Amino acid sequence: MLRRLTLLLPLLLLAALPARAESVVAGLSQTRVSITTNFAGSEILIFGAVKRDAPPPEAPPLEVVVTVAGPSTPATVRKKDRRAGIWINTESVRISAAPSFYAVATTAPLDRALSQTEDLRHQVSIPRAIRSVGVTEETPEAQSFIDALIRIRSETGLYQELPGAVELDEQTLFRTSIALPSNLTEGEYATRIFLTRGGEVVDAYETTIGVHKVGLERWTYLLAHEHPLAYAILSLAIAIAAGWGASAAFRMMKS
Repeated sequence: MLRRLTLLLPLLLLAALPARAESVVAGLSQTRVSITTNFAGSEILIFGAVKRDAPPPEAPPLEVVVTVAGPSTPATVRKKDRRAGIWINTESVRISAAPSFYAVATTAPLDRALSQTEDLRHQVSIPRAIRSVGVTEETPEAQSFIDALIRIRSETGLYQELPGAVELDEQTLFRTSIALPSNLTEGEYATRIFLTRGGEVVDAYETTIGVHKVGLERWTYLLAHEHPLAYAILSLAIAIAAGWGASAAFRMMKS
């Protein structure tokens, strides 16, 4: 009898847990991006549906939040001041790691789709994604340096806030597209999808997009990083050959 109770106990505990009323079923137009010598950027279509075990609950409207985050890298943000007519670096803040690329797309403004508590828990907004790893140097103006980093990377398309960019049909089907710029960092890009109601996360889904150099671009990258001396000699030889070729062509044109 005791043995039966022992076997049944895990099942009873599992049955007592509340079933998820809504869950994400999602897909991507591509899970791999190849960086070649003529790579000019790409666009990822993210789409999916909301799977329900029961009719939609009588609750606040469903919202969808999608994030795509590139590999995190260290960053140093410097402040310049004009001293005696010359612009010089006066202060700097070292950020141990910040996403090399980050996009957040939503069906509604982020502060309406996600509560601050959930944002803190999942690090969804761009400032949270940076602050989650911390600043290695404490300064009174640390937040202004983080804001400057966000502004600079936003201007180059590396950081994107896209409110209203996720289309949601009949509270069931959703889709959005994320533009990837040409200056991407190689690595795995974490893609997350959150379903929220009243600012609270009801389900989440995560996958990755591989971004890698291929062909001549990858060969030169590996040569430069793994065999720097050979890369330097090859670069010098190409420069000499190009200079000699241009000189020879000029002499032929004169004659």
